[in-house]
Amino acid sequence: MTITQATSSGTLKIDGGRLWDSLEALGKIGAYLDEETGLVGVRRLALTDQDVAGRELALGWMREAGLAVRLDRMGNVRARREGAQPDLAPIVLGSHLDSVATAGRFDGCLGVLGGLEVIRTLNDEGIGTRRPIELAVWTEEEGCRFGTDMLGSAVAAGRITEPDARALTDAAGISVGEELDRHGLVGPVAVPVDPPAGYLECHIEQGPILGSEGYRIGVVTGVQAILWQRLTFHGRAAHAGTTPDELRRSATLAASLVTVHLDDMVKSGRFGELRASVGRFETSPNLVNIVAAEALITVDLRNPEEEAILAARDELGRYCREVSERTGVTIEAVTTAHTPPANFAPEMMDLVEQTAGELGMNNRRIMSGAGHDAGEMAAICPTGMVFVPGLYDGISHNPREYSTPEACADGVNVLLHCALSLAGRA
Repeated sequence: MTITQATSSGTLKIDGGRLWDSLEALGKIGAYLDEETGLVGVRRLALTDQDVAGRELALGWMREAGLAVRLDRMGNVRARREGAQPDLAPIVLGSHLDSVATAGRFDGCLGVLGGLEVIRTLNDEGIGTRRPIELAVWTEEEGCRFGTDMLGSAVAAGRITEPDARALTDAAGISVGEELDRHGLVGPVAVPVDPPAGYLECHIEQGPILGSEGYRIGVVTGVQAILWQRLTFHGRAAHAGTTPDELRRSATLAASLVTVHLDDMVKSGRFGELRASVGRFETSPNLVNIVAAEALITVDLRNPEEEAILAARDELGRYCREVSERTGVTIEAVTTAHTPPANFAPEMMDLVEQTAGELGMNNRRIMSGAGHDAGEMAAICPTGMVFVPGLYDGISHNPREYSTPEACADGVNVLLHCALSLAGRA
């Protein structure tokens, strides 16, 4: 694939107001009032009725734009704008529409609706492309319902098999397969999919770097490794006042020791640029005067280096054995997700950087700390990402998540010119 001059389309620009209106309209689906912030957030967990309603709104816009919509076996959407040479592999733009339980309006949605705005702009200007351009909506990117992030794109890219993905269940025991079938989302396109000629994704940074340093565009170099574990602690219930310390089997104590040790691992520096988080911490029976019999925590490990994250995993396992011996609590560990690091193609980084520069937007290269579907696609095709800054220290997965209309338009204008360079004018 030959990359043409980034600004071959001259001063072509998207309609920023139309993009913003689309983001606001989609944000009303799954909207809820967040009691902590007093703001309206978004809750569209993967394959729920709200998620499907959001999909249907976006799919209606895609059809209005003349795109031919198809689904694969995982419910991933591929909406196609035909090229002058339809036998050529397409350029794919996309992201996801599912959200965490406490989301804002931008995570994932900017990539999907930004891709749609690219198509609308090409239609408005009567610009044809040599290669087809396809718009992707990936199923269950967040992983917060079924426990595995980037699920749809991982199946499309061949890292996870379709049967394994369909067998995953949520907290209520409902499987991915059951929900795909209930919503009629199992399409005819086989997975893994045929590799596209290239993949591009526009996304909010979800961090403070671009905003604090005054950059309009982030040129993403790759996605760091992610490893999730669910640890279940089996202790023994006991009266808080009458049970001597040496006879206790406190699940809460064991879980707390592990949580503190994770912080010690990060601060030790022995595992490179390790980040470790305990996002979920539950105990049972969860009563003030009873030593907890059970506890459950989730561990999120992140690292740019695969060897370092595996070493951290092994150290966590070693320490869990030590805690078990010390407290008498049995610890069960299940790895629910493991995404290796992804490095984006140098030519795609160069294209994003060149395009942003020629459009007058200052930019810097940046590694993504969050997982993205682009990380999965990087395994099968040249892949690039465009980051835009967010306000409020780049907070994300929160109703305070916010990127300005100007910043969103900046990112999608870069996306437009990159896509046209890759697809080529007809």
